[in-house]
Amino acid sequence: MAPDLRISPRERLVLNAIIEIYIATGEPVASQTLARFFDKDGLSAATIRNVMASLGEAGMLEQPHTSAGRIPTASAFRAYVGQLTGVANSTNVLEQEVREQIESSFAGVNSRQQFLERTSHVLALISSGVGLAMEANVQNHSLDHIHFSRLSTGRVLAVVVTKAGMVLDRVLSLDRDLALAELEEAAAYLNQNFRGWSMQRVRAEIAHRMEQERNEYDSRMRSVEELCRKGALAQENSEQSVFVEGMGNLIAGEIDGERLRQLLSALEAKRRLIELLDAYVDARQQSVRVVVGLEETIPEMRGLVLVGAPALLGKQNLGIVAVLGPTRMHYQETINAVSYIAQLSDRILQAPQ
Repeated sequence: MAPDLRISPRERLVLNAIIEIYIATGEPVASQTLARFFDKDGLSAATIRNVMASLGEAGMLEQPHTSAGRIPTASAFRAYVGQLTGVANSTNVLEQEVREQIESSFAGVNSRQQFLERTSHVLALISSGVGLAMEANVQNHSLDHIHFSRLSTGRVLAVVVTKAGMVLDRVLSLDRDLALAELEEAAAYLNQNFRGWSMQRVRAEIAHRMEQERNEYDSRMRSVEELCRKGALAQENSEQSVFVEGMGNLIAGEIDGERLRQLLSALEAKRRLIELLDAYVDARQQSVRVVVGLEETIPEMRGLVLVGAPALLGKQNLGIVAVLGPTRMHYQETINAVSYIAQLSDRILQAPQ
């Protein structure tokens, strides 16, 4: 259910209080508790009960079992988070102590893989959830230049440098031997014609040109086609690296054995995590995305929230950094930390070494 954005300022005030008390205690919030909370604000117990009833009708509160208290629904948390994300891009809202902890944790990092691996560790330490970091799909990286070296008969080393400074190298086993001159000509053709193109687009264009010129292509195009077909510009099934740390943060309070098994299975499924991050965090948007109610699409992740943002290196997408945590997380602190680290990547990896 989508959050009801038409709630009144008073209802929003009460709802925010319920959410913050619930995050702190984990217990259903009763009207008497709220009356004490608003003692100096002039809200009577009767007024609070009426507001809680309205929030319940709006789908923001639910009553567990026979308890007199209420707990926030996923819609309530979505409405609450919507108020927080607007200020998350400012590094000034992150506490100085936390900023210093993050900065010191990234000391010595000088590669994209080190940055992503360290990110998952840092986010797990400073949050109540799992720290996630996923490298961008290499197929979406833009080509800067490529170089081929002949290793032996039918074996070639391809070194690809992306616009983001990422270096990929792989050994290709060819169906026919290519001389050094043919390799140099193939590299020159790719560098002159496709610099700035994504890997996926280059592969598609080469295949298209080969189809168009099938009856008249020259030896250069034959060499280029084979080198690309054998994986010079990354295999389509190449796996993305996903770094995961802090599973203990989630499972420590889980007492349901079957629920724990399902949760661990979901977290250990690398492909599932890739699909999760790809589905909810858009690299084209530089803001933090908070997703409440993951169980609506992934039942095993009931009660979990995703807080994620793309990390950029210049204009290139480096990957995604995120926290997968319980609904009762400290949202503002987590949003600020994810936002800060996402912006830190460009400064760390482009700083002079």
